[in-house]
Amino acid sequence: MKTQVVIVGAGPAGLLLSHLLHLGGVDSVVIETRSRQEIEATIRAGVLEQGTVDLLVDSRVGERLQREGFVHEGIILRFAGRSHRIALTELTGRAITVYAQHEVIKDLVKVRLDAGGKILFEVKHAALYDLDSPAPQVRFHREGKVHEIEAQFVAGCDGFHGVSRPSIPSRHRQEFARSYPFGWFGILVEAPPSTAELIYAHHERGFALVSTRSPQIQRLYFQCDPQDDLKAWPDARIWDELHARLANAEGWKLDEGRIFQRGIIAMRSFVVEPMRYGRLFLAGDAAHIVPPTGAKGLNLAVNDVRVLSSALVQYFKSKDEQALKGYSATALKRVWRAEHFSWWMTSMLHRFHDGTPFQHRLQLSELDYVVNSKAKALTLAENYVG
Repeated sequence: MKTQVVIVGAGPAGLLLSHLLHLGGVDSVVIETRSRQEIEATIRAGVLEQGTVDLLVDSRVGERLQREGFVHEGIILRFAGRSHRIALTELTGRAITVYAQHEVIKDLVKVRLDAGGKILFEVKHAALYDLDSPAPQVRFHREGKVHEIEAQFVAGCDGFHGVSRPSIPSRHRQEFARSYPFGWFGILVEAPPSTAELIYAHHERGFALVSTRSPQIQRLYFQCDPQDDLKAWPDARIWDELHARLANAEGWKLDEGRIFQRGIIAMRSFVVEPMRYGRLFLAGDAAHIVPPTGAKGLNLAVNDVRVLSSALVQYFKSKDEQALKGYSATALKRVWRAEHFSWWMTSMLHRFHDGTPFQHRLQLSELDYVVNSKAKALTLAENYVG
């Protein structure tokens, strides 16, 4: 098989890249190790920046997003028993939209298949070859046969554990990483919304977050040991912990419901430089990971493919490689800004295992400064909405 761009990974980055290339007249093939049912059922966070929403709408993938997404014009910071609103739209003129990542994937899969796009699900043993040549190849097993795709470029959109990044020789890449000594215990709950806007809570017992997925489904998190055992957290203990961390002096109450999904998310920061090797370009989680506190993961992936798709379309229209040569530097500028913001939010809101009363007071002072200084609130708001 031959194509112009072969895309490894059918997550948001790979699917959106394929769609944007199609709109620009560039052919692509997407390969994915999981089934369509698996990728459409994997529930992840879904805070979309204004720019992400605008791109999806402008590229004609945003009809359901506009109909079903929750537009939020602010977020709540809660600490010392009191709530403080950061007015995102008032400060920046922009908003965020809560719309789960798997819903974005459903929309992208549909629009690609409706347009006759090639998405090969359930491939095995994918391997990348000749990445530093004009004709890179991807080989894999599917339905009992060995397949090979020859392309002019390869886009590695297969996540942190995919094959794309390790295909770059170690001497040609530099990796930056930080692991955090805590994780997030996340639950999905059948309950009405307890809040109109996301609540980020700082507490002596640890961080907590109240989000929403639909009028009937809520998403809640609390800081935990990343090695914790799910069985050690029966429903009653989960609710006790959430009530303790989210308690305030204003009469607000968290609504309980049936917990139908639970899991622990590890927290880490990661960046690889550069995001290109030969004819291979990395995008999304294959190139960078951010802790979820800043709500940047999906949005960074969208920005990567926005930049990459434009550069590839420019190349195939005019053979001009300048934008492709600048892809890594352009994308990394945004990546490092998001890494810093996510680190800052994480450091300000979480309890560290080696934290002292002095450090705790510093966190409270920082939070107080954020909610009482328009300049500091604007810094948070600008970064949060993108």
